[in-house]
Amino acid sequence: MLDAADRKGTRAGAGAATIDITNRTSIDSPEFLGDHSAVTGWRQTVADYVALTKPKIISLLLVTTLGAMMIAGEGFPSVWIVLWTLIGGALASGGAGAVNHFIDRDIDTKMGRTKGRPVVTGRIAPWQALAFGIALEVASFALLAIGVNLLSAFLALAGYLFYVVIYTLWLKRVTPQNIVIGGAAGAFPPLVGWAAATGDLSAGAWVLFAIVFFWTPPHFWALALLIRGDYERANVPMLPVVRGVAETRKQIMIYTVIMIATTLLPLATGTSGPLYLVLALGLGGWFLYDAILLLREQTQRAARRLYLYSLLYLALLFLAMVIDHAFVV
Repeated sequence: MLDAADRKGTRAGAGAATIDITNRTSIDSPEFLGDHSAVTGWRQTVADYVALTKPKIISLLLVTTLGAMMIAGEGFPSVWIVLWTLIGGALASGGAGAVNHFIDRDIDTKMGRTKGRPVVTGRIAPWQALAFGIALEVASFALLAIGVNLLSAFLALAGYLFYVVIYTLWLKRVTPQNIVIGGAAGAFPPLVGWAAATGDLSAGAWVLFAIVFFWTPPHFWALALLIRGDYERANVPMLPVVRGVAETRKQIMIYTVIMIATTLLPLATGTSGPLYLVLALGLGGWFLYDAILLLREQTQRAARRLYLYSLLYLALLFLAMVIDHAFVV
């Protein structure tokens, strides 16, 4: 048996042990999570700034830039010219996207597709998005002017200004033809690529511009059909909101036919040959089938099908030009 002193010492030791255990840092405590939270916050900030650039749009624009570079001359341009052009193009496109986040922050709060954007949620301040967008374009111009040529730098700047000023600031909120005219901004990358590879702009470059220009309305209006409610809530006069769903489907069909006809012009300029013709007709036929399906079914499923295929279509069309060019050369 323990005497009184031993029992007292034992209780004191147990108390000390208890105090030691309760004073240990919990895995849920701020002290433990401090570094982890800092890392998580840093990653979120980087992700937000990347989101400002609209990377999905950049990837498709760079496909048309690279495709134009590959077919502009008799041979392929140097690896360094390709690298600087793609980086410069990505910076210009990303800068335009960031400025768009700044300008559209009021209507983005009303649209389900955009209400989680960094500026809308407050994760990035509006002035930071604007400064970031301008800085990216400055970097783009400097890189293209020094590493490639002045013509490509000015063309990238023109595309940037067309998207920010003509489309976002002016046309987007005032006319249902916003995407028809403003969509020209997305047609500048082939010009940038062509100019980077050759130092000039021949008829072939402008044909590529026209292809992307006429591709834009059916592509974007298919998306507008899917998110028509968003545009209504934001009071943005997209075609389905102003002219109705039925009229939008008709316009998609009309522009699809014009686009397919335009894709045959590279043969007239000597940019592409018979192999491209076969591939272009096949790709265009599929696009036309989806447009007819949308006109007949009048369903969201048909609109989604056309929208998704339109993304693949543009990339495959430019790939067809490159394959044809490589085969001929």
